[in-house]
Amino acid sequence: MSNHRLRFARSRFAWQRLVATVLTGSLVSANFGSPPAQAQTTAYCQLTAAAIQEKETLRQAALQGSTDAQNRYRAILNQHAQILRDCRNRTWPQTQAVWLRLYPCDIQPGVLDKVMDHVVNRGYNQVYVEVFYDGQVLLPAAANPTVWPSVVRVPGAERTDLLAQAIQKGRDRGLKVYAWMFLMNFGYSYGQRPDRQSVLARNSKGETSLYVVDNASQVFVDPYNLQAKRDYYQLVLEVMRRRPDGVLFDYVRYPRGLGAGSVVNRVQDLWIHSEAAQQALYRRALNNKGLNLIQRFLSKGYVTARDIEIVDQLYPQEGEPLWQGRTPPPAPQPPNEPPTAAQRQPQLQWELWQLSVAHAIQGIIDFLAVAAWPVQRQGVKAGAVFFPDGNQAVGQGYDSRLQPWDRFPTTLEWHPMSYAACNNTSCIAALVQRVLQYAPPGTQVIPAIAGVWGRPISNRPSLEAQMQALRAYAPRIQGISHFALSWQEPQLESERKSCRIR
Repeated sequence: MSNHRLRFARSRFAWQRLVATVLTGSLVSANFGSPPAQAQTTAYCQLTAAAIQEKETLRQAALQGSTDAQNRYRAILNQHAQILRDCRNRTWPQTQAVWLRLYPCDIQPGVLDKVMDHVVNRGYNQVYVEVFYDGQVLLPAAANPTVWPSVVRVPGAERTDLLAQAIQKGRDRGLKVYAWMFLMNFGYSYGQRPDRQSVLARNSKGETSLYVVDNASQVFVDPYNLQAKRDYYQLVLEVMRRRPDGVLFDYVRYPRGLGAGSVVNRVQDLWIHSEAAQQALYRRALNNKGLNLIQRFLSKGYVTARDIEIVDQLYPQEGEPLWQGRTPPPAPQPPNEPPTAAQRQPQLQWELWQLSVAHAIQGIIDFLAVAAWPVQRQGVKAGAVFFPDGNQAVGQGYDSRLQPWDRFPTTLEWHPMSYAACNNTSCIAALVQRVLQYAPPGTQVIPAIAGVWGRPISNRPSLEAQMQALRAYAPRIQGISHFALSWQEPQLESERKSCRIR
């Protein structure tokens, strides 16, 4: 895929041209020799406090071994699943999802049931379970053929498949369970492997992303590296063996630098200086002049008039330097003299810069296509998670993430992380509106918003306020996700992160 031809911009600053190359629910009862259990939804399809307490009491009793409680607990799960399904069918948004990270503590009896019950209680009908993050995978240690360590590394639990359990327990409650995976951020553990040093993305100084981000767990790979594609492809295959309802790819981008490093305006700062990316860039040349100039530009960060003169002398039989996407200016007609090397230098240098940026971007798009292929081949939904402002030109440079979401395939779900914080909903709505302006008709856009129910947090309004603001974009938006269950259930999150596993 890396040999796809690039299309380039005529405009210096236009990113898109550069890369153009709730309600009340019904009552349901169950009778197992006891009074009918009643469950009712409130706004946004959330269960009432009484329904939640009844279910939790049954869960705890079932955990103690009571056969009657176990039967009644299963029955109430089915009831709540049907209530949720009915409510979501008639309540906007039809898809309401939440992001969830699992921990080794969740292998304890009853804990995962409690977590999934909380998901349903809040009115969610989808849950995005994080399965690859911070250089570890949610696969059982005894059945993990990938290069990453397993999340669960508890003695005696080597065969415990927390991902498979989460998928099954979610479906038992009527939930669709997506696998949420980092893409180009392979994690610190990967970056420490001696046999994977050539896979890492590097700038012109030979630095990896560890030098430019404040989170030491982030290690980004060169998307042109074949080993990176093989490692990730194997991971996706293992995840798909658990048959999730969908797969979401996060970190579909390069790292964001700190301070002034958040903008790239020099080729030295692009993550295309590892061997695979360099060779792929050289292959974009269409003649010897083009190749020579690309090599000079990549090594120095610029070309001079003297460089152009030397290249002309080396290959006198060739016309203009050529590379993918370049349309050279028409040859001057007599009696006009051809432009000098000094006159040609500014345009050639600018076009080489555009080529380099577009090459970096194309690597992301190709890598995403490799990752999504085994998912979509099985008829499972795939989606890409992105920052709505991650694809922008900034002055004469670009946002260092170079996140080309406006070129993501429309066969993918688009999940814009609309996390702006300005004490009201205007900045959040603006991000979503920007995505909708770029999204071709038919694209499924499912914004992700951050917050908690019932109150503002971190300069963001409540989830209710944000949801009401985004409802203005219906029917184009029929789904919204919330980051994250940990924000809504901080006590439960703390217990699950710091338990003593017995």
